[in-house]
Amino acid sequence: MTLATELLTLQEFIHLPNIEESPAWELLDGVPCQKPMPTLHHSRLQKWLVATIDGLGSPYEAFPELRCTLSHNSVVPDVTVIHQARVPQDNEPINGAPDWAIEILSPDQSTTKVIAKIQSCLQEGTKLGWLIDPKEKVVMIFWPDRPLALLKGQAVLPVISDLELVLTVEELFDCLQPNKR
Repeated sequence: MTLATELLTLQEFIHLPNIEESPAWELLDGVPCQKPMPTLHHSRLQKWLVATIDGLGSPYEAFPELRCTLSHNSVVPDVTVIHQARVPQDNEPINGAPDWAIEILSPDQSTTKVIAKIQSCLQEGTKLGWLIDPKEKVVMIFWPDRPLALLKGQAVLPVISDLELVLTVEELFDCLQPNKR
């Protein structure tokens, strides 16, 4: 849901009441927008990715729905992966872009708006972005310095350095099957 108001600055947005209600509100290019309620597939993918990434014993930590405050935008990726050195000591949002932003497309979500959010993160330092489309069983890969890649089937998904994870697109979507989790 988008607010039918004039454009907001980041400071105006941050001071709005209830931006942390569920689902969270984001600000992209001055427009406040509430994230859609997650579906079962969305929740399973999100839960599985956070557990898998955190289970690697790497210097990175994965968080579901963690706010990242950029220079002009405020985004809440479905999965935010950041180096442990960047995890705030207090209960504050992440200051700056995530190291790796993972988005899971919901059926009623605009692909274009999610891509714009990932690109906004890439412009501010994100090293890797995934846009997972559960319906099409495709993962779009975004880098700051390379063209978009569309991966499916047995294609191995790229991850950020310092993570030892070999995962195919098919293996990722296997977590949606109750008997394969």
